[in-house]
Amino acid sequence: MGNVMRGVRTCNNLSTGDCGAPSEGSEEDVAVVLADYPPPTVSEAIFRMGEKLSVSAEEGFWRKVRSLRTGKENFIPGNHVAKVYHGWLFEGVTRQKAEELLLLPGNRVGSFLVRESSTERGMYVLSVKHRIIRHYRICRLDNGWYYISARLTFQCLENLVNYYSDFADGLCCALTSPCQSSPTAPPTEDPAVVMRRHVDRKLRTQPNGNALSYGVRNSMAAYLSFSECEEAQRARAQSRRKKGKSLYVLPENSLANVDYGAP
Repeated sequence: MGNVMRGVRTCNNLSTGDCGAPSEGSEEDVAVVLADYPPPTVSEAIFRMGEKLSVSAEEGFWRKVRSLRTGKENFIPGNHVAKVYHGWLFEGVTRQKAEELLLLPGNRVGSFLVRESSTERGMYVLSVKHRIIRHYRICRLDNGWYYISARLTFQCLENLVNYYSDFADGLCCALTSPCQSSPTAPPTEDPAVVMRRHVDRKLRTQPNGNALSYGVRNSMAAYLSFSECEEAQRARAQSRRKKGKSLYVLPENSLANVDYGAP
């Protein structure tokens, strides 16, 4: 039933039982873009909101990153990205930004992320996509264990996520996959108008797997062929009329009153 990847570190490896922050060098530094950069008012965006990045260096206010989608490398301000741990724990993401990320294309019902609470320091919130975005406060006991419902506690956040990926148990739905937001692609140009003869050529060379059905393609091809026949007939008729208007000059000793141009 659970669709969350289980290949992340278990809390049993941690003396504190806290899976919230990975140890240094334990996994590749991954971040998500929080807003298009540069902004649309400046120039075309190099990185778009929701795009996942690999962070290779931090130089003061800037981060040297590589897009996991395009492979492009560049610098981006630190306030335009948020670190992501285990694929689902988003660092420094507000409630509004969590909703924007979960509403991007690529997320289905049950997509989720865990973020730090904006109002309570050291607390976490589970944000889940359903008909709307739902938010569930994750409370923490004095012994360090976590819970959403007081009747069920978990030693670490990973265990909590794994459980609710198997059972909704009071949530709006079971968790399906971490927030896999995809940036919105820029609008494409309107398709160019294709001339009739080009369409005819394409119809005659389309493979069997074309989206157009065999009957539709044949009907269109027959119509175009019929149109070409009509054009050819009109051209021949015009040619005959031109010939009919020409006169053949007879020798002086022939019948000068005979019109050889008539059919």
